[in-house]
Amino acid sequence: MLKVSPVPPAIDKPQAQTVDVRLMALLHAGFVLTGVVNTMLGPLLPVLSARWALNDAHAGYLFTAQFSGSMLGVMGSSFLMSRRGHRISVVLGLGLMALGSATLLATSWSLGMLSTLCLGIGLGLAIPTTNLLVSELNPEKRAAALNLINFSWGVGAASCPFFVAALLRMDRTSHLLYGVAAALILVAVGMTRVAFPALCPAPDNVSRVETGLWRSPWVPVIGALFFFYVGSEAGVGGWTATYAQRIVAGAGTVWVLMPSLFWTALLLGRATAPVLLRDLPELKLAEFGLVLSTVGVVVLLGARNLSAIAIGVSLAGLGFSSVFPIAIATLSRKFGPMAPQIAGLMFALAGLGGATLPWLVGYTSTRLGGLKYGLLVPLFGCIVMLILNVRLSQPDS
Repeated sequence: MLKVSPVPPAIDKPQAQTVDVRLMALLHAGFVLTGVVNTMLGPLLPVLSARWALNDAHAGYLFTAQFSGSMLGVMGSSFLMSRRGHRISVVLGLGLMALGSATLLATSWSLGMLSTLCLGIGLGLAIPTTNLLVSELNPEKRAAALNLINFSWGVGAASCPFFVAALLRMDRTSHLLYGVAAALILVAVGMTRVAFPALCPAPDNVSRVETGLWRSPWVPVIGALFFFYVGSEAGVGGWTATYAQRIVAGAGTVWVLMPSLFWTALLLGRATAPVLLRDLPELKLAEFGLVLSTVGVVVLLGARNLSAIAIGVSLAGLGFSSVFPIAIATLSRKFGPMAPQIAGLMFALAGLGGATLPWLVGYTSTRLGGLKYGLLVPLFGCIVMLILNVRLSQPDS
């Protein structure tokens, strides 16, 4: 059998570049806010469902709108990066997230869907651009650098439910959305005042390489990993608050904090990953994490009280923590300077997973009569990802 190498030998590895500290600070600040926007549907979902009288299937369409917008944003980011560079993609993404956040509490479900679509487009523009920028700027320590930037994302994701819980008790949920929108605008303005480094261009022989690139056996494997990761993560993180609310029959607001345990565990995992990666291979760490996330979802399925839910979501979040940064690092390592040529597809597949699997959780819940059945969807995703990571650990064939 003829083996097609994903990266031709003639392509040199990119060199590390000197980075403006102000740029990195803004990228991290932007990713904190991106973490808030990316995950706030979860703790807000019971509020929005009550506001618009939605069942689980219809509530699931909000995730579909967000991640469908993300897919559109990913396609836009690929177009903008290749023609205008990274700055325009990140700044436009932050601006659209601000617009979507400020208008989310619309008077109708249809307008709320448009706001969710808008912030989703912003996420699709900003997330892949930031990840690829950080990856290319740190060619020797990609996994560690990506875990750190995604640690910042986790800070925002973990803090969001606390803000929702506090403001919900005061009936001031809108303050969170307006505050996030204002902060996004400030960071976007800051991005226009700093220099973005020029990254390594695609090699001159890109047209000759392109056919072999797309025929690489790693393309479908990594693509499926992106799809199931984002879909499974959003499925667990997005539905945890609703699941917990039903377990406690809506008493108090403690249920709002359950997603925070998921994102806090994910945050801690990403904080410790750079240390673990000193002695542990990247893909082995991801495999251990996926085993842990599978156990966490199983615990969640058997939960009868908030304590069990807390244990389940914490295990799942800790297990998920390093999977996505390592997937991005694997993409860069397998394809080198050619990675941006297929990164758009990978992040689009990630958006597709986020658009379909959380919706499938809600649809399954409505059809079969309970979220326990719906959460079988991310459980299946964890098992598939574990198989995919084992495949990535094997040599090319």
